[in-house]
Parts: sequence; C-alpha cells; structure tokens
Amino acid sequence: MAAIVASALFMQNLDSTVVATALPAMARSLGEPPVTMGVAITTYLVALTVFIPLSGWVADRFGAKQVFMAAIATFTVASAFCGLAGNLAEMVAARALQGLGGAMMVPVGRLLLLRRVRKEELLSVTTWLTMPGLLGPLLGPPVGGLLTDLISWRAVFWINIPVGVLGLLLVWRLIPALPPSLPPPPDLRGLTLVGLALAVLMAAFETLGRCLLPRGVPEALLAAGLALAAVAVWHCRRTPNPALDFSLLSIPSFRAPHTAGLVFRIGAGAVPFLVPLTLQLGFGASAAESGMVSFATALGAFAMKPMAQFALRRFGFRNVMIWNAVCAALTVAACAAFRPGWPMAAVFVVLLLGGLFRSLHFTTLNTLAYADVPQEKLSAATSLYSTAQQLPLALGVVVASASLQASMALAGREAAAMPDFTAAFLVGALFTLLAAPLSISLPKDAGEGIVSGRRR
Repeated sequence: MAAIVASALFMQNLDSTVVATALPAMARSLGEPPVTMGVAITTYLVALTVFIPLSGWVADRFGAKQVFMAAIATFTVASAFCGLAGNLAEMVAARALQGLGGAMMVPVGRLLLLRRVRKEELLSVTTWLTMPGLLGPLLGPPVGGLLTDLISWRAVFWINIPVGVLGLLLVWRLIPALPPSLPPPPDLRGLTLVGLALAVLMAAFETLGRCLLPRGVPEALLAAGLALAAVAVWHCRRTPNPALDFSLLSIPSFRAPHTAGLVFRIGAGAVPFLVPLTLQLGFGASAAESGMVSFATALGAFAMKPMAQFALRRFGFRNVMIWNAVCAALTVAACAAFRPGWPMAAVFVVLLLGGLFRSLHFTTLNTLAYADVPQEKLSAATSLYSTAQQLPLALGVVVASASLQASMALAGREAAAMPDFTAAFLVGALFTLLAAPLSISLPKDAGEGIVSGRRR
C-alpha cells in the first residue's frame, strides 16, 4: 500500500523538479523573463496550500480511496493542460488545477496509511512511503533536461499522464476502501478565510518589488493578507470543528515540526528553484547538463532514507533536528560560492551532501509529527501539517525570486548574474539555520517508542 500511495508522491515530486529544470526554456517559449516564470511553480504550491485544509473533511465524508482516485485523475488531466499552454495565463490556470488535485492527492494518500499502522511501525511506513516518492526528484532533473533539449519543455508535463493512469489502476485494484463517515459540517467560513489569506499573501509576495502591479498595490495586498490571516487564526481557535485545528499545537511532538519545519522548508524550497537557474544562466550549461548535475540533491536524499533510522536511534529526534539543521544550512551556504570556474564534480558533491541532510530532516519532521496524535484527530492533523508543509515551499520560491530581484535592483542589472545567485543562496541558508534554535524546546525524550532499539 505504501508503495502504491507513493506513486502519487512520485508524480508530484517528478512534476516539481522537471518544471524547475525546464523553466528557462519555458520562459523563452512563452516570452517571459526566467525569474518571472517562478510564478509557474508558486501558483501550483499556492493552490495546493489553499485546498489542503479541506482534504481531511472530504476524505472522511466521501471515503479516502474515492477521493484519492479523483485527485490522481484531476492532477493527470491538469498536467495535460499544462503541456498545451500557449501563454503564461494559461499555464497559471492549469497549474492551479494541478494544485487542486495535489491538495487532495498527497494528504489523503497519507491518511490511508496512517489509519492502518501502529506507532512502532510509523518510521518504517514513512520510509516506505517516501523512498519511492523520492524517485520523482531523483529522475526529474535529468529527465526534464533531456526532454527539454530533445523534444520540448511541454513533454515534462506529459510524462505525468502514463504515471497517473498506472496509479489509478493500482489504487482501484489493490487498496481497500475506508468506509466514509459522517463528519460535522465543514467550517466554510474558516476555509474561506484561510484560502483568501493564503492567496492574498502569496500574491503580495510574488509582486513586491517587481513592478508587476501599480505602486502601492503589493503593499496593500500584504497588509490585507496579514489581516485575513489573523482573523482566520482567531476564528479557527474559537470554532468547534475548525478548518485548521490549531489545538493540535498543544502536542509538543506535533508543534516542533511545525515551527522549526516552517523556516527549514523555506530555505529548502529555495534550492530547487535556484540551482537550475544558476547552472543555466550563470554557468551557461544546457538544460540536460543542468539536470544531470541537479539530480545530485535527490540522489543524496534517496541515499539517506535507509540511514535515517540509525541516525534517529543513535542521536534521538531532538539532537538530529538541532544539528542536522546546522549541517543543512552549511550546504546551502556552500552553493553561494558556486562560480563558472568550479568543476561540475565539485558542484555535484555539494548538492549531494545537501540532499543527504535535507532528506534526514524531512524524515525526522514527518515521522515525529504524527507520533502522539490520537486516531480521531488524524484527519485534522494531516490537513494542518500538510498546509504547514506546502506553504513554506511556496514561500521558499518567492523568497529566492525576491532575493534575486533585490540584488539585481541594487546592482542596477537587468539580468541575473552570479552575485545575485550568491545573495539568494545566503538568504536561503539563513532560513534553514533558524530551524536549529527553534528545535531546542523539543523534549529530550521526544519520539520514544517510534524507533525500536533507541538507546537510553
């Protein structure tokens, strides 16, 4: 079951990495600057984040298996539309539809598994679930580069179609259905407030300092988004069955992956966006060459998964979250030193190490988050945690893009140069490093019982 559910993760992760590799070619084809084309990534992530809060209720009401299959179908059809897009507006609309499918696909698939495992099986199931999913980013950069150079950037979306069809057949044939329940009515007011707040905030972050909207409009959007977010949190804390159940943050092992994971994912989300642009615009590499080097990050992530249990058993969840954040930040900072004179082998090694540390951190966060959540709260927990997972990744792309724009503006450049990429990587490293002090409050015995054989 974990391997089948991971086919959805594979499709989603493959899509995100091939898009980043194909971004410069997409920009040339659609007549847009490469930095502006980051909206093709953030639109998907924003739509994903906006609709995730509804996923838990929809799965309970209509059955997790049925919703999972509908989500895979939606994602697959939207991928075909992305490949047919003729301008940026059509691409944005198709990516938003993809986000709707992804919002239901990944958290509902995770829910199918969490309802069938014991606490001591949690790390093993998480590893089984994520290792096949990591094949997406492992294959994404080289496949995306080769498809872009040999066929077209449009082919990077069309490869989702056979994967989606295969996933649908496997889910229909092999995964048993969970009976639907009768949950309380959805918190429509909360869902509306949360969705509006996220959408307005991301629109503000995407347009600040870019001269895409009239002067003062991005600042007004930012103020409106913050106000809507404050109202949404206030509402959810006072509603019996809220869109996002913030009472779960009273569980220490659930709260720490949220606070520390938020800033860590912002820094981590900047790297897949920056690396292909650095190699293609800064080094002059082709899309295929960029993809073959960029996939080192995913290779490192894939290699770390079998070692995660040993690291957590030896050092414990708290120590791993603190010191691994420091190591991950150092690898992001090392990317700031990239220059065209570097041998590609050295770039490959830095990206490989970065993938190792980020993979260990994600495994630690994703395992610990559900360790002490009661069964009756799992739907609410998957909705809240998935929202907290996706929003920072979108923010990471926005922060990286804004850092590039700010550095270009300060230097008076119209096109991104190596010093601009240096500044953006250093900003990403700072966000990654902030996860270390935020993990100190985690109890020393957090995660006891998850990893069998943990030393005392």
